[in-house]
Amino acid sequence: MDPRSERIAKRFEPWLIIATLLVVPVLILQGASVDEPWRTVARVGDWVIWTAFLVELVVMLAVVPDRRRWLAQHPTDVAIVVLTPPFAAALLQSVRLMRLLRLVRLLRLAWLARAAFSLAGVRYTAVLAVLTAIASAQAFATIEKVRPREALYWCLSTMTTVGYGDVTPKTDGGRAIAVVVMLVGIGFAAVLTGAIAQRFIAPAEEETLMGEHELRDRLDAIAARLDRLEARD
Repeated sequence: MDPRSERIAKRFEPWLIIATLLVVPVLILQGASVDEPWRTVARVGDWVIWTAFLVELVVMLAVVPDRRRWLAQHPTDVAIVVLTPPFAAALLQSVRLMRLLRLVRLLRLAWLARAAFSLAGVRYTAVLAVLTAIASAQAFATIEKVRPREALYWCLSTMTTVGYGDVTPKTDGGRAIAVVVMLVGIGFAAVLTGAIAQRFIAPAEEETLMGEHELRDRLDAIAARLDRLEARD
């Protein structure tokens, strides 16, 4: 990007950080069986978040000197706008966790992304999700006085943010368990989505890095030759 487009991109950063941080609470409200006005709050929040990403995409495409190159270097930004619109089917709700990937780049946390989105990171997060599902189902069955299989069914539907609403918590203890289950489920889905995206993005980053190393080696070789020529003179 040229200096002008870089300045515009930096102006968007604080607003996109706020929008990305709102993704988790909005998904929790959408996955839970809440009444008005919280349903409307979740719906409006979803539209506001997606619109923020859409506006940034449109503006950047209008100001960058090379649109094709910018699109190739920002596949996540394009995927968020194309794959996570609020009018998409409810089954694609978990895909909206892709919006969290923007937080990694905005906060300059590439090192954290490489660790969390690695195979080991996915494995540890999956183990945590399974243990949380089993323990939460048992606790939910005890507190809400339901059968264990119904509790496990509720736990899995809540963890995947589907939330059919046929089994819902009636006590404060059950609601507290629901919050934990939703946070762990959203976290696991975010790590899994990030790991998949990382598999597509990493080869391009490695190719760019290799090109930079090759260019640096050539410049060092040219500098060494110039030094030798100057020494002869």
